[in-house]
Parts: sequence; structure tokens; C-alpha cells
Amino acid sequence: MEPIEEELEDESALELPSDPMRLNMGPSHPAMHGTIKMIVDLDGEIIRDIDVQPGYLHRGFEKSCERGTWQQIFPYTDRLNYCSPALNNVGFALAAEKLLGIKAPERSQYYRVILGELARVSDHLTCNAASAMELGAFTPLLWCLKVRDWVWDILEKETGARMMHSFARIGGMAKAPTATLKQDVRALLPEIEKVLGEVETMLLRNRIFIDRMQGVGKLSKELALDAGVTGPMLRSTGIDYDVRKANPYLVYDRFDFEVVVGHDGDNYDRFLVRTEEIRQSCKILAQACDQMPDDGLICVEDLRITLPEKPLVYSTIEATIAHFKLVMEGIKIPAGEVYSYTEGANGELGFHLVSDGSGTPYRVRCRPPCFINLAILRDMLVGSMIADIIATFGTVNMIGGECDR
Repeated sequence: MEPIEEELEDESALELPSDPMRLNMGPSHPAMHGTIKMIVDLDGEIIRDIDVQPGYLHRGFEKSCERGTWQQIFPYTDRLNYCSPALNNVGFALAAEKLLGIKAPERSQYYRVILGELARVSDHLTCNAASAMELGAFTPLLWCLKVRDWVWDILEKETGARMMHSFARIGGMAKAPTATLKQDVRALLPEIEKVLGEVETMLLRNRIFIDRMQGVGKLSKELALDAGVTGPMLRSTGIDYDVRKANPYLVYDRFDFEVVVGHDGDNYDRFLVRTEEIRQSCKILAQACDQMPDDGLICVEDLRITLPEKPLVYSTIEATIAHFKLVMEGIKIPAGEVYSYTEGANGELGFHLVSDGSGTPYRVRCRPPCFINLAILRDMLVGSMIADIIATFGTVNMIGGECDR
């Protein structure tokens, strides 16, 4: 007896009917790096819907800032993006100075640029290292974290703290640069370039890395603009928006550097954009070391804003009173409101400050780049495989401290 051959008109008839499976990822760390939860609806391994739920740190950044004095906010800003706290310090200081109508001394501005760009390098190294490690490439993680530790060595030497620096001040910086800052930075730059080259050699032509990154987690220009996405995520789509170029602050208009842009807006482009931005930060660091004055004020000379030196506090009644009033009552910033924005490691970092004329902020509102960028994650993942969540989430570089409202 000959077998009966039947041709099926619709191949889908071969598939057995099934209900979608709901999977909870996070908020525990093994499932999601950072305290964030995703509720995923799966059809097999295909993502049909995903609900991204940040906010499990319960920090209350903005309300915490409204309880102390203006200067006491700096430790809170450290914990927004704990991979690049110096950039957060500078962003808040510039907003408060804009409300006060003052400008930090030139030497202080160069110092802020140097510490901020070191922090940006540290942040991008962390992101790319974690992105590679989550795809199985563990060696680049070790290489990148080795260099990040060298960056932290400089930051610790300058500020006294390895991660949470709290080193900026309204009107300047806490202390002057160390005598070896320029030497330390110049010695580090070739080491950074060397490691970047090693990472690129290992990853960029690796078939597994390319298959997991290229064409995955794509973001279009139109969607990025509609959602308010900024930073490396926006630039990976081909839009050359960088606050340091579009609206220069501090002394960024004195440096020669390029805005790095991609083409496809996928995971691969975001990895490449951050890698090249590290090189651009190194260019800025080299120029800043050449241009920064070796002496000069590091903070404005105004006892209504800047704490007097300790020897004066212990020896003169004027400095004692000024110190007491600044510590107990805070800087009396004139009533008004202001919005100031800078280029954080993940995009536009903005602070909207409202003052009622007292030494305590009436309202602090932060525009965190991570929170805005994370909002578009669902659109980047629906239709992808479940394994693509890890790769895409890594290149978005969500930092929980910024996302927790």
C-alpha cells in the first residue's frame, strides 16, 4: 500500500495550539542586573508583550533633597548614577549656580571637566564590559574593569572616595587638584586605548557577538525622538545630539572632539558608540590637562556661598559665624526656578530647581536619562527572542538609582 501524501496549504496547521506563558524576570539581581522587574508574555521563546517595572530601590531622591540644605544634596546626586557620580555632582552644581547667577572659577571648571570625563570613561567601560560578559565573553569584562580600577585610583586620589565622591560644591570644588593629577591622567590615556583595542579585536568580528548584537534591539530615529531618548542610545540611531556640543557648558567649547553617531540604532551600534566615546573623552582629557591653569581659585570667594578655610574658622569670629550659618541654615539662594542640563553618561541629565529664598530647596526635580531611555525598551523587545532581553537591556545601561522615582 502506497503512503498517502497530503499537501498542507497553511504551514501553521502543523503548530499545536498553545497559550502564551507569563514569565517574571526580577526584581532580584540574578534575573535582572539591578532592581528592576519585567513581566514577559512569551509565545515559545518569542516576546509578545513585556511590562518593564523599575522603582524597586525605594530611594525617594527628589523628596530627600527637599529636606536638607543646598550643599547637602551632593551625596544624593552621587547615588543617581553610581557608575559616574562626578557627572551628577557637576550637573546639580551648575543648576544651583545658574539660580544664584554665579560662575565657578576657570580652574574649577577645568577640574570639573577632568573628573567628569574620567567618570564618563568609567561608566562606558562598565556598560560595555557587562554587555560582553552577559553574552558569555568574560575576558573583556576583566580587561575593562582593570582599566576602570585605574580610573578609580585617580578619582580616589583626588576626592578621597573611590565611588561616591560628593566633591563638587556650589561655586566650585571642595579642594584644589593634587599636584600629580595631570601626570596621572596622561599616563592613563594610552592604557585605556590599549585595552579598547584588545576588546575590539576579541569581539567585533566574533560571530557569536555579532549574531547576538547586530540587528537586535533596533531603535529608529523617529521613535527615539518621540520618546525623548538621549545619549549613546539616541546617537546610535544617527542623530548627532550631544549637550556638550549643542549647548556647551563649563569649558567644553574650547575642546576639539567629535560627536559619535551610529547608523542602525541596534545593540551593536550602541556598543560601538560607547567605545568611540571613550576615545573622545580621552581627547578631551588630554586637552583639559594642557589647558588647565596650575594655580588660581577653585571656589568663588564669597562667604555667603563658600565655607571658609578651617584655620580661619578657628581663629576669626567672622569666619566662625559664616561657617555656622552655611552649615546650619544653608546657602540662601534667591527665590525663583531654573532648569539646567548637562551631558551625563547615558544622556541628558537635567535638574529643575525651585527656591523660595530659604537655605532649603522648595522643589528638586531630576530629569534622569536612564528613566527616559528605559521607557522605550518595550518597543525594542516585542517580537524578539527571550535571550535578546539580556543583550538589549545591557546596552540600554539602566541605572536603578536614576530610574527610581
